[in-house]
Amino acid sequence: MSSSRLGLRLAVCLLNISEARRKYIVENVAKAALLEKNGQKHPEVSVLSIFSDQEYNRSVITIAASVAELGNSILAACLEAFQSIDMEVQEGIHPCLGAVDLIPIYPLSGIGVEECGAVARSIGASPYVMNCNVTIDSQDLALGKEIASAIRGSNVNGLKGVQTMAFPHEGKIEIACNVESFEDQEVTETSEGSQYMAYSVLGDHFYYVSPHYIEAQVKKLASDWGIGTTGRALIGFTPQECKNCAEYAIKEGIGEFWKIRRGIFM
Repeated sequence: MSSSRLGLRLAVCLLNISEARRKYIVENVAKAALLEKNGQKHPEVSVLSIFSDQEYNRSVITIAASVAELGNSILAACLEAFQSIDMEVQEGIHPCLGAVDLIPIYPLSGIGVEECGAVARSIGASPYVMNCNVTIDSQDLALGKEIASAIRGSNVNGLKGVQTMAFPHEGKIEIACNVESFEDQEVTETSEGSQYMAYSVLGDHFYYVSPHYIEAQVKKLASDWGIGTTGRALIGFTPQECKNCAEYAIKEGIGEFWKIRRGIFM
């Protein structure tokens, strides 16, 4: 059943917090997003996933809700994070701005970017941005940065909408990619095996580079140096997966959906 038939207008926040090593704190932040001011669980809010990386000491909490409730849920989660995370002792290899690092908001169904922006106010809203990381079997950070630069969308022959950085991670190098959605009338082929995937919100069509294609490009570039890749991590969901999970979780009243899907703690 679609969210429009459910009477819901859904948006999602991929809340980035600077904590991953203390699981109870991460889950307390997630649970705070689910509660109304009276302490009761809100039926139109669900935490879809928690992705925690202990080496980065960073977690991404995916909070989906009706647009009318998302702002309050985000605020409650942020307050819990501010109270629980001491940045004077926080350590991690990923750059961060504070206990709450990023608060991006994306439309899922029945709502556009502009209305999401009104909810976000100074936070900011955009079409969905996916996170996809590919690990190369090397400890050479300079090589990782070269590969990251080669696929970066702002460079010649780079992948459209892809922003990249390279980090040391678990004894290897991880190519971390933010994969932006974009509107492009010239994109014609969209499938799992092609370069682009597609989805729509309120009749507007958006495209993004396929995680499989990103992995293939990193693998090709690494192989030119005689190096392999060891895996790919999708942080959370693709846009369509996020929409489907949000509709199901809210329809069924499952606030702690991440416990069914199982949060990922690395």
